[in-house]
Amino acid sequence: MIWIAEEVRDEHRQAMEWLNQRTDTETQFFAVVLEVLQIDDSNPALDFKLVVSPNEWQKSQKQNTSTNLTPRQEKYKNYFQALINELREEYKFTKARVGQPQNWHTFSPGIPGVGYGAQFAKGGKVLVYVNIYQSVHENRLALFDTLQKRDENIESNFDNLIEWNRAEEQQASWIGVSRDGSIESADSELKEIREWHIENLLKLKEVFTPEIEKALETLNSSEKEES
Repeated sequence: MIWIAEEVRDEHRQAMEWLNQRTDTETQFFAVVLEVLQIDDSNPALDFKLVVSPNEWQKSQKQNTSTNLTPRQEKYKNYFQALINELREEYKFTKARVGQPQNWHTFSPGIPGVGYGAQFAKGGKVLVYVNIYQSVHENRLALFDTLQKRDENIESNFDNLIEWNRAEEQQASWIGVSRDGSIESADSELKEIREWHIENLLKLKEVFTPEIEKALETLNSSEKEES
């Protein structure tokens, strides 16, 4: 069973992991989050983020990596494995353990409907970004707008120019910073890109987590007053 949704809440993820542990080997449960991303004026692109899968499937994928992956997928997997390991072991940023053969990875900050991501994008760009999904607070645009009112305070924490993409017609809004880079870069440059990803992911968590919590508190208070 593959469940595709805008958001997979913690209780749903835990339920599907519980099912994977207690059903037979022929029954497998997957949860996938669907996102739409757009960089500058590029065409919108779909991202499918795997958030739940059975352990047996992960093990079989790992065993078959050398024969099933393209050279580019192998590079992505190795890059994000190194990124995840350093973030987990050195900075306690995540509990994730497995890098996937794809051009992105999203980390949960513990706020439902919000994700922090690292990505290799089209056009020779690498990104870190905050995703705000359609289901958060039942109004992602209100949360986005509340954060954007604090843009000067937020942007003062980053060396790169912040991009604010409200994405009114899409399923997720995002806020991010970018720099030049490609998975095809030399090892020395990939190490530099990984250091940049780590530095800015840590900064996203430090800056945006309290800002988002304050914004949600403000929106919730406003709703209570109106009711």
